[in-house]
Amino acid sequence: MASFTFLASTSALMLQVSELADGQHYPTGALYVVATPIGNAADITVRALHVLELVDRVAAEDTRNTSQLLARYGISKPSIAVHEHNERSAAERVIAHLKQGERIACVSDAGTPGISDPGARLVDAVREAGLPVIPLPGASALTTTLSAAGTFVGGFSFIGFLPAKAKQRASHLRTLVNHPMAMVFYEAPHRIVETVRALADAFGGERQLLIARELTKLHESLHRCTLAEGPKWLEEDANRQRGEFVLVVEGAPKTEDTDDAHDALLSTLLEELSVKSAAKIAATLTGASCNALYERALALAKRDKDAE
Repeated sequence: MASFTFLASTSALMLQVSELADGQHYPTGALYVVATPIGNAADITVRALHVLELVDRVAAEDTRNTSQLLARYGISKPSIAVHEHNERSAAERVIAHLKQGERIACVSDAGTPGISDPGARLVDAVREAGLPVIPLPGASALTTTLSAAGTFVGGFSFIGFLPAKAKQRASHLRTLVNHPMAMVFYEAPHRIVETVRALADAFGGERQLLIARELTKLHESLHRCTLAEGPKWLEEDANRQRGEFVLVVEGAPKTEDTDDAHDALLSTLLEELSVKSAAKIAATLTGASCNALYERALALAKRDKDAE
């Protein structure tokens, strides 16, 4: 009896929520950017289901994958393939349909389109054509991981996939060594160990690392350790190297700048530039306060003048 009561109340609630989605305004001639589950099919939103039922066709990263996903919800729609190799040309077909008053949903294979997935160029093209773009929030590997990262993440920067070649990857990571915010990377299973090792080589082994694998799926795991510990942990069990990965790396530790921290740079710039210009360029190069650098440059300029 209790089970029947629970099912009845759940069904009534779902009907009420569906009516909320149904009662909203869905313009024609619009592109709907729809987030889909990253693994667990139950993570679809009610509004996403409503829009996928409503639209005239679906612009999909892989039409076969999307057809299988939609079939799980009892939905079947004509589709247009929009992937990284044809996104610009496919956008012209999408726009043509939109100009005829159709509603089109843009979806990727999993998660939110445009975040390390096709969709961004299509959004640009549709907006440039003067047509509306309407986002529907939902599953994202990025936000799912960050929600379980903990306090070592305040602000963050999404980096996505690093270059596959070791030299290019190392070069790219060198530009991020002093980045103050946590960094989020995506990685494939066959590169996960070498990528974590490259992160440790570039940033040092002491920073915090969260390794998130197979999010929302049966074999989901989240492991927090230091960058130095990461490769060893992955290599201890081959199963830990399977699946799709999100890596969150702690940002560079904060350092207290002393008053003279940038004197060498300012002195060099003052040989050719005014105090104001020297401070402005130094601020751009170092990220330090322009006002503080201006005051320091004034002091250096006065000291040099008094020494003459």
